[in-house]
Amino acid sequence: MTSPADAHTHVRPLKGRRAIITGGTTGIGRAIAVLLASQGAKVYICGRDEQYLRDALALIREVGDGDGMITELADPDKVRAFFDAGEAYLGGFDITVVNAAVAAGGLTQMDEDALRYAIAVNFTAYLLSAHHAAHRMTPIGDLVLIGSLSAHILGPSSTVYAGIKSGIAGFAEALRRELGPKGIRVSLIEPGKVGSHMQYPDVPDEKQREMVAAEQMLRAEDIAAGVEFLLTQPTRSVIQQLVIVPRALEGE
Repeated sequence: MTSPADAHTHVRPLKGRRAIITGGTTGIGRAIAVLLASQGAKVYICGRDEQYLRDALALIREVGDGDGMITELADPDKVRAFFDAGEAYLGGFDITVVNAAVAAGGLTQMDEDALRYAIAVNFTAYLLSAHHAAHRMTPIGDLVLIGSLSAHILGPSSTVYAGIKSGIAGFAEALRRELGPKGIRVSLIEPGKVGSHMQYPDVPDEKQREMVAAEQMLRAEDIAAGVEFLLTQPTRSVIQQLVIVPRALEGE
Protein backbone atom coordinates (compact mmCIF):
# COMPACT_ATOMS: atom_id res chain seq x y z
CA MET A 1 0.00 0.00 0.00
CA THR A 2 1.32 3.44 -0.95
CA SER A 3 1.79 5.81 1.97
CA PRO A 4 1.41 9.61 1.79
CA ALA A 5 5.20 9.86 2.14
CA ASP A 6 5.60 8.05 -1.19
CA ALA A 7 3.54 10.63 -3.06
CA HIS A 8 6.45 13.08 -3.33
CA THR A 9 10.01 12.38 -4.41
CA HIS A 10 12.73 12.69 -1.81
CA VAL A 11 13.89 16.28 -1.37
CA ARG A 12 17.60 16.79 -0.74
CA PRO A 13 18.04 19.37 2.04
CA LEU A 14 20.34 22.36 1.65
CA LYS A 15 21.24 22.49 5.33
CA GLY A 16 24.91 21.70 5.80
CA ARG A 17 25.85 22.14 2.14
CA ARG A 18 28.55 24.57 1.02
CA ALA A 19 28.29 26.85 -2.01
CA ILE A 20 30.60 29.04 -4.09
CA ILE A 21 28.73 31.69 -6.07
CA THR A 22 30.36 34.00 -8.62
CA GLY A 23 28.81 37.45 -8.90
CA GLY A 24 27.01 37.05 -5.60
CA THR A 25 26.92 40.70 -4.53
CA THR A 26 24.01 41.97 -6.65
CA GLY A 27 20.99 40.78 -8.59
CA ILE A 28 20.48 37.10 -9.25
CA GLY A 29 23.70 36.02 -7.54
CA ARG A 30 22.89 37.86 -4.33
CA ALA A 31 19.34 36.47 -4.29
CA ILE A 32 20.71 32.95 -4.70
CA ALA A 33 23.26 33.44 -1.93
CA VAL A 34 20.68 34.81 0.51
CA LEU A 35 18.18 32.03 -0.22
CA LEU A 36 20.76 29.24 0.10
CA ALA A 37 22.06 30.73 3.34
CA SER A 38 18.52 30.97 4.69
CA GLN A 39 18.13 27.24 4.05
CA GLY A 40 21.25 26.34 6.02
CA ALA A 41 23.92 26.32 3.32
CA LYS A 42 27.22 28.10 3.96
CA VAL A 43 28.12 30.42 1.07
CA TYR A 44 31.13 32.22 -0.38
CA ILE A 45 30.60 34.97 -2.95
CA CYS A 46 32.53 37.50 -5.01
CA GLY A 47 31.91 40.80 -6.71
CA ARG A 48 33.69 43.88 -8.01
CA ASP A 49 32.39 46.58 -5.65
CA GLU A 50 33.26 46.78 -1.94
CA GLN A 51 29.99 48.42 -0.91
CA TYR A 52 27.88 45.85 -2.77
CA LEU A 53 29.88 43.09 -1.10
CA ARG A 54 29.27 44.56 2.35
CA ASP A 55 25.55 44.95 1.62
CA ALA A 56 25.24 41.38 0.33
CA LEU A 57 27.11 39.89 3.28
CA ALA A 58 24.91 41.82 5.69
CA LEU A 59 21.81 40.26 4.09
CA ILE A 60 23.37 36.80 4.06
CA ARG A 61 24.39 37.01 7.70
CA GLU A 62 20.90 38.07 8.74
CA VAL A 63 19.67 34.63 7.69
CA GLY A 64 22.72 32.37 7.73
CA ASP A 65 26.46 32.05 7.28
CA GLY A 66 28.72 33.36 4.53
CA ASP A 67 31.69 35.42 3.43
CA GLY A 68 33.19 36.71 0.21
CA MET A 69 35.78 38.83 -1.54
CA ILE A 70 36.32 41.51 -4.14
CA THR A 71 37.94 40.27 -7.32
CA GLU A 72 38.03 40.61 -11.10
CA LEU A 73 37.05 37.40 -12.87
CA ALA A 74 38.26 38.71 -16.23
CA ASP A 75 41.71 37.79 -14.92
CA PRO A 76 42.11 33.97 -15.08
CA ASP A 77 44.52 33.98 -12.12
CA LYS A 78 41.89 35.70 -10.00
CA VAL A 79 39.33 33.05 -10.87
CA ARG A 80 41.70 30.50 -9.38
CA ALA A 81 42.37 32.72 -6.35
CA PHE A 82 38.64 33.08 -5.73
CA PHE A 83 38.11 29.32 -5.75
CA ASP A 84 41.15 28.88 -3.51
CA ALA A 85 39.72 31.35 -1.00
CA GLY A 86 36.21 29.88 -1.18
CA GLU A 87 37.43 26.33 -0.75
CA ALA A 88 39.55 27.34 2.25
CA TYR A 89 36.70 29.25 3.92
CA LEU A 90 34.10 26.55 3.33
CA GLY A 91 36.37 23.60 4.04
CA GLY A 92 35.39 22.10 0.70
CA PHE A 93 32.21 22.66 -1.27
CA ASP A 94 29.54 20.73 -3.13
CA ILE A 95 27.65 23.55 -4.90
CA THR A 96 28.97 25.99 -7.50
CA VAL A 97 26.78 28.66 -9.10
CA VAL A 98 28.46 30.39 -12.04
CA ASN A 99 26.59 33.63 -12.42
CA ALA A 100 28.90 36.67 -12.78
CA ALA A 101 28.32 38.45 -16.09
CA VAL A 102 28.42 41.87 -17.71
CA ALA A 103 26.12 43.36 -20.31
CA ALA A 104 27.23 43.41 -23.94
CA GLY A 105 25.82 45.02 -27.05
CA GLY A 106 26.04 44.39 -30.76
CA LEU A 107 29.41 43.52 -32.23
CA THR A 108 29.73 46.82 -34.12
CA GLN A 109 28.53 48.78 -31.08
CA MET A 110 31.47 47.69 -28.92
CA ASP A 111 35.12 48.66 -29.11
CA GLU A 112 37.73 45.91 -28.98
CA ASP A 113 38.55 46.38 -25.29
CA ALA A 114 34.88 46.10 -24.29
CA LEU A 115 34.49 43.02 -26.48
CA ARG A 116 37.52 41.32 -24.96
CA TYR A 117 36.28 42.11 -21.47
CA ALA A 118 32.79 40.71 -22.14
CA ILE A 119 34.28 37.50 -23.50
CA ALA A 120 36.64 37.21 -20.54
CA VAL A 121 33.89 37.60 -17.92
CA ASN A 122 30.91 36.00 -19.64
CA PHE A 123 32.60 33.06 -21.33
CA THR A 124 36.21 32.42 -20.30
CA ALA A 125 35.51 32.89 -16.59
CA TYR A 126 32.46 30.61 -16.88
CA LEU A 127 34.54 27.79 -18.31
CA LEU A 128 37.38 28.34 -15.87
CA SER A 129 34.93 28.38 -12.94
CA ALA A 130 33.39 25.14 -14.17
CA HIS A 131 36.89 23.67 -14.51
CA HIS A 132 37.72 24.51 -10.90
CA ALA A 133 34.37 23.20 -9.73
CA ALA A 134 34.78 19.93 -11.62
CA HIS A 135 38.16 19.26 -10.01
CA ARG A 136 37.35 20.43 -6.49
CA MET A 137 33.71 19.70 -5.61
CA THR A 138 32.78 16.78 -3.43
CA PRO A 139 30.17 14.39 -4.89
CA ILE A 140 27.30 14.40 -5.21
CA GLY A 141 27.92 18.00 -6.24
CA ASP A 142 25.89 20.54 -8.20
CA LEU A 143 27.18 22.94 -10.84
CA VAL A 144 24.58 25.51 -11.87
CA LEU A 145 25.28 27.81 -14.82
CA ILE A 146 23.17 30.96 -15.12
CA GLY A 147 22.59 31.51 -18.81
CA SER A 148 20.05 33.74 -20.53
CA LEU A 149 17.02 33.55 -22.77
CA SER A 150 19.05 35.90 -24.98
CA ALA A 151 20.62 32.72 -26.38
CA HIS A 152 17.32 32.13 -28.19
CA ILE A 153 15.86 35.61 -28.75
CA LEU A 154 18.22 37.11 -31.29
CA GLY A 155 18.44 40.73 -32.34
CA PRO A 156 20.93 43.12 -33.93
CA SER A 157 21.97 44.53 -30.56
CA SER A 158 22.43 41.15 -28.89
CA THR A 159 25.06 39.56 -31.11
CA VAL A 160 27.86 39.32 -28.55
CA TYR A 161 25.73 38.46 -25.52
CA ALA A 162 23.56 36.01 -27.46
CA GLY A 163 26.59 34.35 -29.01
CA ILE A 164 28.23 33.87 -25.63
CA LYS A 165 25.07 32.59 -23.93
CA SER A 166 24.43 30.19 -26.83
CA GLY A 167 27.92 28.85 -26.27
CA ILE A 168 27.20 28.43 -22.56
CA ALA A 169 24.02 26.50 -23.38
CA GLY A 170 25.91 24.02 -25.53
CA PHE A 171 28.71 23.79 -23.00
CA ALA A 172 26.25 23.06 -20.18
CA GLU A 173 24.57 20.19 -22.02
CA ALA A 174 27.86 18.55 -22.99
CA LEU A 175 29.32 19.09 -19.52
CA ARG A 176 26.33 17.36 -17.92
CA ARG A 177 27.24 14.23 -19.88
CA GLU A 178 30.92 14.55 -18.97
CA LEU A 179 30.53 15.15 -15.24
CA GLY A 180 27.42 13.15 -14.41
CA PRO A 181 29.32 9.85 -14.13
CA LYS A 182 31.85 11.62 -11.89
CA GLY A 183 29.18 12.57 -9.35
CA ILE A 184 28.54 16.17 -10.44
CA ARG A 185 25.16 17.32 -11.72
CA VAL A 186 25.22 20.17 -14.26
CA SER A 187 22.18 22.40 -14.75
CA LEU A 188 21.51 25.49 -16.84
CA ILE A 189 19.01 28.20 -15.89
CA GLU A 190 17.98 30.60 -18.66
CA PRO A 191 16.07 33.59 -17.25
CA GLY A 192 14.06 36.08 -19.23
CA LYS A 193 14.02 39.73 -18.19
CA VAL A 194 15.02 40.11 -14.54
CA GLY A 195 15.10 43.32 -12.54
CA SER A 196 18.77 44.03 -11.77
CA HIS A 197 21.71 46.29 -12.46
CA MET A 198 22.10 44.49 -15.80
CA GLN A 199 19.07 46.43 -17.07
CA TYR A 200 20.79 49.81 -16.62
CA PRO A 201 20.67 52.33 -18.23
CA ASP A 202 17.93 51.21 -20.61
CA VAL A 203 15.49 50.27 -17.83
CA PRO A 204 15.90 52.45 -14.71
CA ASP A 205 14.77 51.38 -11.25
CA GLU A 206 11.29 52.93 -11.39
CA LYS A 207 10.55 51.31 -14.76
CA GLN A 208 11.81 47.97 -13.43
CA ARG A 209 9.46 48.21 -10.45
CA GLU A 210 6.55 48.99 -12.80
CA MET A 211 7.38 46.00 -15.00
CA VAL A 212 7.67 43.64 -12.03
CA ALA A 213 4.31 44.87 -10.72
CA ALA A 214 2.79 44.25 -14.17
CA GLU A 215 4.42 40.77 -14.21
CA GLN A 216 6.40 41.76 -17.30
CA MET A 217 9.73 41.34 -15.49
CA LEU A 218 10.99 38.80 -12.96
CA ARG A 219 12.56 39.45 -9.58
CA ALA A 220 15.99 38.00 -8.89
CA GLU A 221 14.39 35.96 -6.11
CA ASP A 222 12.33 34.11 -8.75
CA ILE A 223 15.55 32.79 -10.27
CA ALA A 224 16.90 31.91 -6.82
CA ALA A 225 13.79 29.79 -6.24
CA GLY A 226 14.61 27.95 -9.47
CA VAL A 227 18.14 27.25 -8.23
CA GLU A 228 16.74 25.93 -4.95
CA PHE A 229 14.51 23.57 -6.95
CA LEU A 230 17.46 22.22 -8.93
CA LEU A 231 19.62 21.69 -5.87
CA THR A 232 17.01 19.87 -3.82
CA GLN A 233 16.15 17.17 -6.35
CA PRO A 234 17.15 13.57 -5.52
CA THR A 235 20.70 12.75 -6.57
CA ARG A 236 19.53 10.35 -9.28
CA SER A 237 17.97 13.17 -11.31
CA VAL A 238 19.26 16.27 -13.09
CA ILE A 239 17.18 19.22 -14.22
CA GLN A 240 19.29 19.87 -17.30
CA GLN A 241 17.69 23.14 -18.38
CA LEU A 242 15.23 25.45 -16.64
CA VAL A 243 13.76 28.43 -18.52
CA ILE A 244 12.07 31.06 -16.35
CA VAL A 245 10.25 33.93 -18.07
CA PRO A 246 7.79 36.67 -17.06
CA ARG A 247 4.21 35.62 -17.69
CA ALA A 248 3.01 38.85 -19.26
CA LEU A 249 5.96 40.02 -21.35
CA GLU A 250 5.14 40.00 -25.05
CA GLY A 251 7.74 38.51 -27.35
CA GLU A 252 9.38 36.30 -24.75
